[in-house]
Amino acid sequence: MNMMMALLGWVDDRFPLTKLWKEHLSEYYAPKNFNFWYYFGSLALLVLVIQIVSGIFLTIHYKPDASLDASGIPEAFKSVEYIMRDVEWGWFIRYMHSTGASAFFIVVYLHMFRGLIYGSYRKPRELIWIFGVFIYLALMAEGFFGYLLPWGQMSYWGAQVIVNLFAAVPFGIGEPLSEWIRGDFVISDATLNRFFAFHVIAVPLVLIMLIAAHIMALHEVGSGNPDGIEIKKNKGPDGIPLDGIPFHPYYTVKDILGVVVFLIGFFAVVFFAPTMFGYFIEVPNFEPANPLKTPDHIAPVWYYTPFYAMLRAVPPMFGSQFPGVIVMGAAIVVLFFLPWIDRSPVKSIRYKDLRTKLALAGFVVSFIWLGYLGVVSASPVKTMIAQCATLVYFGYFLYMPYYSRTEITSSMFRAPLVALYSIVTLGIIWYWWAGEVSAEITAVISLFTLAYTTYFLILPAYVVPAVVKPVPERVTK
Repeated sequence: MNMMMALLGWVDDRFPLTKLWKEHLSEYYAPKNFNFWYYFGSLALLVLVIQIVSGIFLTIHYKPDASLDASGIPEAFKSVEYIMRDVEWGWFIRYMHSTGASAFFIVVYLHMFRGLIYGSYRKPRELIWIFGVFIYLALMAEGFFGYLLPWGQMSYWGAQVIVNLFAAVPFGIGEPLSEWIRGDFVISDATLNRFFAFHVIAVPLVLIMLIAAHIMALHEVGSGNPDGIEIKKNKGPDGIPLDGIPFHPYYTVKDILGVVVFLIGFFAVVFFAPTMFGYFIEVPNFEPANPLKTPDHIAPVWYYTPFYAMLRAVPPMFGSQFPGVIVMGAAIVVLFFLPWIDRSPVKSIRYKDLRTKLALAGFVVSFIWLGYLGVVSASPVKTMIAQCATLVYFGYFLYMPYYSRTEITSSMFRAPLVALYSIVTLGIIWYWWAGEVSAEITAVISLFTLAYTTYFLILPAYVVPAVVKPVPERVTK
């Protein structure tokens, strides 16, 4: 024991090990009313470790080579089959990695949802939220670059579609940009090699640095809680928050329970449904990439489909799909501004009014519905529904400065400008699909658009502002 203490002292003289342990674990005081929604931050770290470890073992055997062997099979696809069939436990490592990719997005989406319901993006945690959105962007990039590596049919054609989106940028920028991303005029060996480099080295380094910054910012200002109360405002004589408890051992033990339950579900998928009925690994991806054979239906993997549905929902203008690309990008960029567009005096959904809760529910439903519409084949009716769902998605953010206010102020004159957004959207829907779907469907969707705008924008801006419940001074259960 004395030898261990001496070793620890030797290390502390040269590296702040004990100081870091105290600052971030044993003497980091977190609110005592954390609930189910606070599992997903630690689970995201767990999945990151799973992805890094399984990725290292896959990299040992994977070969980023698009050339064909004597039998006409691409070497990259062949190396994946080698991992699955000949490497000891290779199938297990590959399915852990593919399942982990989807699991990563599941826990991140739930983690972000917790931020929305409890106002974790509000002052003083704006920077934590911004780092989180950057992590989300890096995670999307990581998934996209890794998606091409199996060099299957859907990998190849999915990458073809996504890279071609950059070609839609006007003013002579698009084509050179898409060629630069591919490293060639078509998806080829050069594309595979640079995507492999980004997936294995570049993006993971950025992701790890962003996660470190995210955690450091969190521990600087302290964790939020379901009540939206700052526990640092109520401290005892010893300077410790009255409503706080040490993260270790209380929440480390609590997180172990979440880890165990998560791993049970995770390995159930790995062993019994690794493809998850074609959502985690698409059936066409078990065929080698063939530039001369297009799959019947090209769609990205499920965690990108809400944005893909938005892309398809916006009709081409002036012979270009660039407006759809703008909408798809804006759907992510708008997340950065969330800390400043929420004008409610309270943080937690517990104390907000019914309108705010309905707006959040509509946002969640629209996102899930867009995810489904992005998976299935397009049709006029589905496209109209996707347009309405896109309106609800953006309406949650654009109308928030109005439905989250508790009083009507002179600044509300901006509401007609935002209402114009809905009228233009309604006009696009009416013009684009006139004659292609029944008048009844068009009328129903048009009335929905007007009703949504009226309830979440016009009424709170001019008639009935938000009414919030009183927030307690101390945290509750």
